[in-house]
Amino acid sequence: MTPLPRRAPAATALLTGIALLAVVLPPATAGAAPATSTTAAASAVQPRAGALPARLSPAEHAKLLADATAARAGTAAALGLGDKEQLVPRSVLKDADGTLHTRYERTYEGLPVLGGDLVVHTAPSGRMKGSTKATKARIAVPGTSPARTAASARAFSLGTAKAAGTKGAALGQAPRKVVWAAAGGRPVLAWETVVKGSQPDGTPSELHVVTDATTGAELHRREAVVNAAGSSADAREAGSVRQRAAAKPAETKPAPKADALGTGRTRYSGDVQLGTSRYGSLYNMTDSARGGHRTYDLLNGSGGYGYGGRLVTGTDNVWGDGTSANRQTDAADAAYGAQVTWDYFAEVHQRYGVRNDGDGGSSKVQDSVHGRGAYWWDSCFCVIYGPGGTTPYTSIDMAANALGTGLINNTTKFYSGESTGLWAATTDIFAAAVEFHANNPHDPGDYLTGENVDIGGLNARHRQMDRPSKNIRGTDYWHPRIASSDSGAYSGGPATHWFYLLSEGDGAKTVNGVAYDSPTHDGQPVTPIGRAAAERIWYRALTVYMTSTTDYAGARAATLAAAADLYGASSQTHHRVADAWGAVNVGTRPGGSPRPVGPSFENTANYPIPAGPGTAESPITVTGVPGKASNILVVDVSLAGPAMPMELVAPDGTTYPLVTKWTLENGPTSGSTGVDASSETANGTWKLRVQGEEGNTWSYIDSWKLNFL
Repeated sequence: MTPLPRRAPAATALLTGIALLAVVLPPATAGAAPATSTTAAASAVQPRAGALPARLSPAEHAKLLADATAARAGTAAALGLGDKEQLVPRSVLKDADGTLHTRYERTYEGLPVLGGDLVVHTAPSGRMKGSTKATKARIAVPGTSPARTAASARAFSLGTAKAAGTKGAALGQAPRKVVWAAAGGRPVLAWETVVKGSQPDGTPSELHVVTDATTGAELHRREAVVNAAGSSADAREAGSVRQRAAAKPAETKPAPKADALGTGRTRYSGDVQLGTSRYGSLYNMTDSARGGHRTYDLLNGSGGYGYGGRLVTGTDNVWGDGTSANRQTDAADAAYGAQVTWDYFAEVHQRYGVRNDGDGGSSKVQDSVHGRGAYWWDSCFCVIYGPGGTTPYTSIDMAANALGTGLINNTTKFYSGESTGLWAATTDIFAAAVEFHANNPHDPGDYLTGENVDIGGLNARHRQMDRPSKNIRGTDYWHPRIASSDSGAYSGGPATHWFYLLSEGDGAKTVNGVAYDSPTHDGQPVTPIGRAAAERIWYRALTVYMTSTTDYAGARAATLAAAADLYGASSQTHHRVADAWGAVNVGTRPGGSPRPVGPSFENTANYPIPAGPGTAESPITVTGVPGKASNILVVDVSLAGPAMPMELVAPDGTTYPLVTKWTLENGPTSGSTGVDASSETANGTWKLRVQGEEGNTWSYIDSWKLNFL
């Protein structure tokens, strides 16, 4: 197994020119070490001022939405939409030069069109400059009277949720008629049903199931509650990651004005200043400077899950003692994570809350009912954290990651296929961005997600951007079968890898005491533009040019459009954005050629899997492939039965753990994993090895394939 990165001793120099957003108070003694990277030099190129986001007050944002609503009929006509279609404005962004970007959803004969969203770009003069649509298809269906009943959709959806492992599956929202247009083909009349319950890892579930209203076939399913820690299904190892550097003093600046300023004695971030409020003799965790963000204690489930809980209060405005033995410690960490996330988006992107409407939402800690982790839940407009214990999920990156899901749910609303990977990448990208921007000396910024939390549990394998394939948490490079596998964080690897390469470049380097070594699929270098520029480009691409159906090719196009807006279409920055995408096999490098496709080898024989200790092995003999294997060796696997631990065994006996998408609790398991096998000789006998598990008396390896690219 590849060793996990270790923190090197902190350098003696202090970071300069980077302001702390939420101030670390005396007697804090830690300070972030300077990054040994090219970020500072690469960030020298400044963006075009007119393309930067303009600040909108909640009232200004509401006024722009009202204007868009009043003009929506004219906008629909200008776009050439049909007379049965109507636009529903959802958000508006304004550039510093006055350009507007208005995001709409669509209806057809009053029915929501899933995958019908679009963004209209309007010049300061009011002239429509263009639009970005989730689908190019014309929205029309033969009729809106379904052949299948709502009752049949409800029964199918409940059965689907139960088969997928949802515990306590029950109807969350009655089936509603919709037009399904997110698959890229012809729009169809459909039912959307929401099933509530708990996911296998204990996280609450709001599973959206879309079924064809004519045939009854499943068209799509989407889990609305996503754990920032990732799935428990692939967390099978324990091990500590971070070795903390010696602490040094941190630079500070005044925090935004709040009713009161308290001291949070946090577990992960040291002593920090928190925005709080005071009523009479009691202080409480309401941050009036950041959208009224509130922090609640769910009282281990007895305080009313989700919508309930008790606002955290105290008499001295000092919160926690640095350990989870004090219930206020987890609350202080959660409040601080929300605080620095708000400050990052407000100061860097002029965004005030995930909806950009000035509402800070809330954080709720100490939920012992629905499992560990940290997750955004739209139903309560909040982040919920599991129980405290030894390592609660309240670190800065976990908070920012969960709030990133709230941002996505209020912008692109990524649906399925490759867009689920872009969702996962977006939350990890902003988790890193927030952590760097916070500049907290106890938790310095890095390109890792979840390295501090729950050692040996849900997040035993943290995610890292320089090489996402480490710890089986992602794939380094794009391939259509991997990226479209609907597997979230795993298929998000190419985008997080792109972000790292664009920020820091390829090869070995140390940033804030963490050693990285990032490869490229073609072995060619990438010249970075710096993290600040990469963040601006991703944020603008996400909020201005991406939609619910954006795939990797669309993400490349969106980031190039954003780079052209910010830095110019003929700039080196624009060129390097394309170059970094080529380095992860999304399109080609400028002037390059597509990667050639090699041969495939398959074994379709069935091999029974033991119902207990032991393994099943299926061999494939590779011949006629010269030299070494590929750094994108795609392994397609199909099992009859539920997901079980599996690995690829190279001819010399080296093993590579595999990840596949499981589809049904007692049904087929299928998926694709990308393996960097470039150190292996291609020819010889490769094996798929599957570990048996108790109770699986009928499972077997159905087939598998090796694809040399």
